[in-house]
Amino acid sequence: MGHSKQIRILLLNEMEKLEKTLFRLEQGFELQFRLGPTLQGKAVTVFTNYPFPGETFNRQKFRSLDWENPTEREDDSDKYCKLNLQQSGSFQYYFLQGNEKSGGGYIVVDPILRVGADNHMLPLDCVTLQTFLAKCLGPFDEWESRLRVAKESGYNMIHFTPLQTLGLSRSSYSLANQLELNPDFSRPNRKYTWNDVGQLVEKLRKEWNIICITDVVYNHTAANSKWIQEHPECAYNLVNSPHLKPAWVLDRALWHFSCDVAEGKYKEKGIPALIENDHHMNSIRKMIWEDIFPKLKLWEFFQVDVNKAVEQFRRLLTQENRRVTKSDPNQHLKINQDPEYRRFGCTVDMNIALTTFIPHDNGPAAIEECCNWFHKRIEELNSEKHQLINYHQEQAVNCLLGNVFYERLAGHGPKLGPVTRKHPLVTRYFTFPFEEMDFSMEESMIHLPNKACFLMAHNGWVMGDDPLRNFAEPGSEVYLRRELICWGDSVKLRYGNKPEDCPFLWAHMKKYTEVTATYFQGVRLDNCHSTPLHVAEYMLDAARNLQPNLYVVAELFTGSEDLDNIFVTRLGISSLIREAMSAYNSHEEGRLVYRYGGEPVGSFVQPCLRPLMPAIAHALFMDITHDNECPIVHRSAYDALPSTTIVSMACCASGSTRGYDELVPHQISVVSEERFYTRWNPEAVPSNTGEVNFQSGIIAARCAINKLHQELGAKGFIQVYVDQVDEDIVAVTRHSPSIHQSVVAVSRTAFRNPKTSFYSKEVPQMCIPGKIEEVVLEARTIERNTKPYRKDENSINGMPDITVEIREHIQLNESKIVKQAGVATKGPNEYIQEIEFENLSPGSVIIFRVSLDPHAQIAVGILRNHLTQFSPHFKSGSLAVDNSDPILKIPFASIASKLTLAELNQILYRCESEEKEDGGGCYDIPNWSALKYAGLQGLMSVLAEIRPKNDLGHPFCNNLRSGDWMIDYVSNRLISRSGTIAEVGKWLQAMFFYLKQIPRYLIPCYFDAILIGAYTTLLDIAWKQMSSFVQNGSTFVKHLSLGSVQLCGVGKFPSLPILSPALTDVPYRLNEITKEREQCCVSLAAGLPHFSSGIFRCWGRDTFIALRGILLITGRYIEDYLDYWLANYGLLPVLYDLGENKKNVISNRGNIQLCLKQDQPLFEVIQEAMQRHMQGIQFRERNAGPKIDRNMKDEGFNITAGVDEETGFVYGGNRFNCGTWMDKMGESDRARNTGIPATPRDGSAVEIVGLSKSAVRWLLELSKKNIFPYHEVTVKRHGKVVKVSYDEWNRKIQDNFEKLFHVSEDPSDLNEKHPNLVHKRGIYKDSYGASSPWCDYQLRPNFTIAMVVAPELFTTEKAWKALEIAEKKLLGPLGMKTLDPDDMVYCGIYDNALDNDNYNLAKGFNYHQGPEWLWPIGYFLRAKLYFSRLMGPETTAKTIVLVKNVLSRHYVHLERSPWKGLPELTNENAQYCPFSCETQAWSISTILETLYDL
Repeated sequence: MGHSKQIRILLLNEMEKLEKTLFRLEQGFELQFRLGPTLQGKAVTVFTNYPFPGETFNRQKFRSLDWENPTEREDDSDKYCKLNLQQSGSFQYYFLQGNEKSGGGYIVVDPILRVGADNHMLPLDCVTLQTFLAKCLGPFDEWESRLRVAKESGYNMIHFTPLQTLGLSRSSYSLANQLELNPDFSRPNRKYTWNDVGQLVEKLRKEWNIICITDVVYNHTAANSKWIQEHPECAYNLVNSPHLKPAWVLDRALWHFSCDVAEGKYKEKGIPALIENDHHMNSIRKMIWEDIFPKLKLWEFFQVDVNKAVEQFRRLLTQENRRVTKSDPNQHLKINQDPEYRRFGCTVDMNIALTTFIPHDNGPAAIEECCNWFHKRIEELNSEKHQLINYHQEQAVNCLLGNVFYERLAGHGPKLGPVTRKHPLVTRYFTFPFEEMDFSMEESMIHLPNKACFLMAHNGWVMGDDPLRNFAEPGSEVYLRRELICWGDSVKLRYGNKPEDCPFLWAHMKKYTEVTATYFQGVRLDNCHSTPLHVAEYMLDAARNLQPNLYVVAELFTGSEDLDNIFVTRLGISSLIREAMSAYNSHEEGRLVYRYGGEPVGSFVQPCLRPLMPAIAHALFMDITHDNECPIVHRSAYDALPSTTIVSMACCASGSTRGYDELVPHQISVVSEERFYTRWNPEAVPSNTGEVNFQSGIIAARCAINKLHQELGAKGFIQVYVDQVDEDIVAVTRHSPSIHQSVVAVSRTAFRNPKTSFYSKEVPQMCIPGKIEEVVLEARTIERNTKPYRKDENSINGMPDITVEIREHIQLNESKIVKQAGVATKGPNEYIQEIEFENLSPGSVIIFRVSLDPHAQIAVGILRNHLTQFSPHFKSGSLAVDNSDPILKIPFASIASKLTLAELNQILYRCESEEKEDGGGCYDIPNWSALKYAGLQGLMSVLAEIRPKNDLGHPFCNNLRSGDWMIDYVSNRLISRSGTIAEVGKWLQAMFFYLKQIPRYLIPCYFDAILIGAYTTLLDIAWKQMSSFVQNGSTFVKHLSLGSVQLCGVGKFPSLPILSPALTDVPYRLNEITKEREQCCVSLAAGLPHFSSGIFRCWGRDTFIALRGILLITGRYIEDYLDYWLANYGLLPVLYDLGENKKNVISNRGNIQLCLKQDQPLFEVIQEAMQRHMQGIQFRERNAGPKIDRNMKDEGFNITAGVDEETGFVYGGNRFNCGTWMDKMGESDRARNTGIPATPRDGSAVEIVGLSKSAVRWLLELSKKNIFPYHEVTVKRHGKVVKVSYDEWNRKIQDNFEKLFHVSEDPSDLNEKHPNLVHKRGIYKDSYGASSPWCDYQLRPNFTIAMVVAPELFTTEKAWKALEIAEKKLLGPLGMKTLDPDDMVYCGIYDNALDNDNYNLAKGFNYHQGPEWLWPIGYFLRAKLYFSRLMGPETTAKTIVLVKNVLSRHYVHLERSPWKGLPELTNENAQYCPFSCETQAWSISTILETLYDL
């Protein structure tokens, strides 16, 4: 929480291609690339085209980023490379694994917009844009008076449609010259230039605080553009695009048909010039099918000349020395399209023909027969083409008639009237700049290059088409199928793939872009979805070169967010235009507000350092665009005000179009409108059609709404709540999470005209939480007594008879819309204003400014003040007071610094059974589940899931909002304990005192903030008490080391025997019941939750396996007393119970680190243990029988152990007991495995031989240095005293180990006792001398333990081979398979609840017969590391990659697990096992040891 710089982390994962994912960032952010689990340990290089500081951006120039590793450790969990983002635009990154591209994507950095003389920042969410059709601004010297309407209406951005010279159609988007300012703006005596425009734009920016943007149109140019005639190669013409010839022929035929219809030539055939009904439409269809298509014979362009092809084939057949090149047998004869698209110009591959049709001899009859077969096949292929063209023609007719219906019959269409040359039956698809002539003569022109180059394709758009496909390129049949909605005034431009493909066009359009970027701060990409991406990229790069903070807006109609994202990410689009007119009712309009911006009210505070999350494109949400039809026609004039209010309350940019505010009751056509906009005149009267002011339309309300929109964006009102009050009323709340002020806009929409539709006078009561400070605005749409609307000839005028009545910044009691307002309470500290309306008529809005109740406001301020110790984020809105609880005057870190690690265990962790033992339990969330821990980690695990997603609907949040139960549980649980733990509880209680006084909807957010501050502080204090390895370690090491805090604790009842009073530093406490002083040593739980309390908490074996990682590596030496009672015969008990159930099962027979009940020097304990083993041990367990094991057979209680005289190997056990960690005892009567160990592993188990070798070697070394006083063990054998030196014992194990444990790759090896049992060679046996010899030969992971503790027993090459086999067969994602999958009894799924007839599975009999245990993987990885270093540097490097990669999966599991630990085991391939401990001491320990070895 301590960061103030915003840092986002992008995790890289193998083969993850994120080109369709939008990542939005701001300038000033730091972006860190980190390795995901699939890449950790691998050689990864990140490349980006984000330039070095001060360098110009070059899209093609990539540079590699340097990796930084803050801990300089070998694991990759914290390794990153970074970008400090100081430049706006779209930037690409990709990464290589070795030399292969492995993934990539784009980032989009927002521009910073600046306005005013002081160049202050205009945040994107503050943008209020108004569109002007440039041609309607009139002469340039009159612009200011018309643009002033935008300034007075409160807009801060003006969007001009293109200012260039227009084409013949006068469409705003059909440009005749992209480089020339429209001459219409000049006067006869004064020619205006781009410089004049630039000066005006700069004046608007500095003096009016308005940014100006304009369109760039890259797809087409006006058909009458002079330059396109000089450079016809820039268009799709019939020379460079001959595939369009058939479509051109059809287009010309339809033009002639249209002319004939206009002249009445088809009237007798049922097609008059005025198309009025279905009969006329059917007649058109009939005429096209029966008259036009048969004459055109379009299929001929796609067919082969049969006779010509047969003659060529015959000539080749009869040639002497005929050579046939061998062709692919899978290739079949097909038509090859004539690239020039001539009738019957297509061909077939004669080579394929000659290998397909082979005469049986060279006689004339055989050749004739062959030619006939070839002739028949060509006819078939031609017929297929005929059918295909028929299919295209069918679509063409359907599209054509659909167009005719829309233009001439549809109620919502333009109703063009009779067919004329000006308004033909269908829009022409191609230009024809020649005098009309006979159709057949016209067709002949398509093959004359000097004429055909001027036959150019018009542009348009294709409904539902793939926007990434260019519909004019070969392969597309859009023009032939008549699927284009065509703009007959513009020619589609043909760029090719790169500037070299059409040099003039690229240069011309680049110059056009540079002119635009020189004078404007932003561009709107017209028809963006049809703009070739590579072209737009090139042009925008040129624009950003001149205008680094270029604001880019675009309209996109791709129909898919994924496709939208491709354009947004590749082009660096700042805002996408979104239209409120797409909403079909007020509910949908409200949904769009929520969709396009803001976070939920009461959202969690996100940390400054957090993952980079996919975003949706920033919206420019417009109540109407200049392309939309008039909302007054589709809805009603009364809806303009409420809909614009709803749109402006969205937490994004907002916009409108000139004419909307004046209530112009028709669409202002970009093509046909030639009148000018009205000017601003404060004195104008409503009847004046050429001037407007605050009395006109909704301008006065618009001004207030725009100012409010800008205020909300600038002051951080980033939280949004949308309430659909009823069918027509939408309430939108914008909330500031720092000052906790809200603005609530209540709008009554009028999608139906109130004059002709029924609206209820009963308006639902509204409840607004908090205190209403003021009514910011109330406005009603009303009728005015003036002349009705009449379309003016010169000015674009609005409806004079409708206006708004507005009042701003009034008190609630002054409102004319609110009838009365009462105050109600909702809980002890939450006040609700109940609003009753009386004049909220359709077309009305009322906007309230709401603060928290004053009492709650103070409580929030005090909370924020105390939270600043954790994060500067809370400084705004904080309030310092002197009268808060004295404990809050002490920094939390000071209180917590006195905590021991054992106390931190109680504050942070403790599972249900641990708490129950102390008389408590974990908090249970209704309708969900209990927390995993009673301590803070239980809460933080849930919050970590819901915080990033802002999942405020989670039962956890519901519980917090509903009452104080969870809050009190957290503090009371700690206060009930003593010392510093209680102090922490009191600090939390003091913070919670203020938390309870704020509105319930804010409690989850502040509860989280308090806890995360305390939690992160407590973790830091834990790490400070650990070793330098942990303190300087990576995040992975630190989080793993918390396993030491998690699993080592002190309960209410002592779990361990009493230590000698002679020992210093033993902790004591006062027993609450006996009031006597008692020892309270930390005990290590084997795993949570199953091995956490009572007799099953402390396992001797688990403790000693986990000891090094959990206690020694973490630096907890003082707590590492060997608190174990030595059983008779020098053995460690598996379990220890302070009651009568002392269970002393043999375990880890080679482990000799032991203690005694009475005080005794450690060297004596060690020596006794060694002598006992060498002498041999035989006894029957105390209390043998069902009291200590209800399933064991009687023979199993007989314990035997010893050392083999010949080999020096420790041996022991029998087939009825479990002598090692693989200790599953059968317990299914049904499967008849009760009392039979699944894995007895009697004889000499490999890992125990290794452990004994390690111990003997260690004692030998100590005895040579006279640190250990004994050099030998003395035993009785055959009645004689025999001395065995440690040197002799050590040599015996060394000499015999590999000879007897290694399974040779040589089948004739004489050392192999049972060659018939060998099924894998090159491995090490799991045991030697088992009662069931085949068990010796099972491949298990235990040999890797011996490799780590006694590597000297192994030959490097043999060890490496065995490890490779283990890697291939046993290595799982998180753990090691406990048995070779090739073994007949292998089963990787452990189910302890299953009881069936299957001997090998029932009641979890396969516990160690396949499931993947985690602790052995640490030994496997450590063995790999050790022996790889002996194999050489190349092998070492590869091994480190493997180790890091495997460990990364543990890191991922650790981070995602609510238990924040590593499990005991998983089912096969890391599947979750419900019977496993969720966090296990030895699992965490051995992974920590591996990281230590790295």
